Amino acid sequence: MAAEMALVKPISKFSSVAPKFGNLRSGSYSKFTTIKMTATSQPPPPTSTTRPSKKAAKTTIKETLLTPRFYTTDFDEMETLFNTEINKNLNQAEFEALLQEFKTDYNQTHFVRSKEFKEAADKLQGPLRQIFVEFLERSCTAEFSGFLLYKELGRRLKKTNPVVAEIFSLMSRDEARHAGFLNKGLSDFNLALDLGFLTKARKYTFFKPKFIFYATYLSEKIGYWRYITIYRHLKANPEYQCYPIFKYFENWCQDENRHGDFFSALMKAQPQFLNDWKAKLWSRFFCLSVYVTMYLNDCQRTAFYEGIGLNTKEFDMHVIIETNRTTARIFPAVLDVENPEFKRKLDRMVEINEKLLAVGETEDASFVKNLKRIPLIAALASELLAAYLMPPIESGSLDFAEFEPQVVY
Repeated sequence: MAAEMALVKPISKFSSVAPKFGNLRSGSYSKFTTIKMTATSQPPPPTSTTRPSKKAAKTTIKETLLTPRFYTTDFDEMETLFNTEINKNLNQAEFEALLQEFKTDYNQTHFVRSKEFKEAADKLQGPLRQIFVEFLERSCTAEFSGFLLYKELGRRLKKTNPVVAEIFSLMSRDEARHAGFLNKGLSDFNLALDLGFLTKARKYTFFKPKFIFYATYLSEKIGYWRYITIYRHLKANPEYQCYPIFKYFENWCQDENRHGDFFSALMKAQPQFLNDWKAKLWSRFFCLSVYVTMYLNDCQRTAFYEGIGLNTKEFDMHVIIETNRTTARIFPAVLDVENPEFKRKLDRMVEINEKLLAVGETEDASFVKNLKRIPLIAALASELLAAYLMPPIESGSLDFAEFEPQVVY
């Protein structure tokens, strides 16, 4: 998901954005093994005979294209976009209404743990336990990434547009709450993510503001459909309810939905990001990037989904289709994901990705591995391009149509 590069403030300013939600500070977990990252790490097995010290071994960061990323943007451009004196498209009444929605804080008392959490964690053993820890790690990292970005946007926009700034600050509150809840879940497995370390040590991916809008809208909406689908499945099949965190997903997903609706309002306030041919190309690009990333990630972790009674590919396609239908309400063009050929291309990408992973696991020299990767990377790029070039679905709000809209009832 590469974006155009532009001048941006030094990323070091993020170092001052320290976690302020109590139990996320690394020192708060002295009795647990602290892990510095990531979803690709192999967590140490829990033990009841030894007590991990504060200086316990910490796993190293292993960055991959599919690893949850931290984002930064051009905050000066953001300030210009939301300056009410410059941008007359800003619908302050809509933002005021959204602000009241966030202030209500429907989930203020929702994320309350019980002894059921630790009991369930103790029962999870073997490969499923390790896979579940990885799920918590990745989810916590993704939520914490959102916290950092929203927190900084809330701070930088405070003078330019106090209403939008406060919404970003309240969204960072939600993300912090989610990350804290997930990190507390890791404590049930005698682990914890060192989020202070993540703040300083992670590489930040730069996206221009319009790309932040596209990517973050999609991530929030796809998060909603993932959470609500898992919740509904486990409610109908309680025998697979292996850990109580899933019981929180019904309310949790509404936070994701509200965040997505806010980004929808932000994009409507910037019609130049929605009403031309470039917007259609970028919309399809980000849809493809998000959908493919999720599909490849999940197909590497089928044991997790099977552990909660889901068919990984069926689950992913359901989430992709529903997210795409939601996204079509605002993006000017989306992919034709309901075309059977789209899934066939995804499955071919999975096969190629598995071969790439297999190459990486061989004992060949790095030079030999790279030679073997070249045709596989070319094949993967070919499938991606073919999926992108499939005839798209023209969509989007009628407010941004390039022609006089004629609604047919």
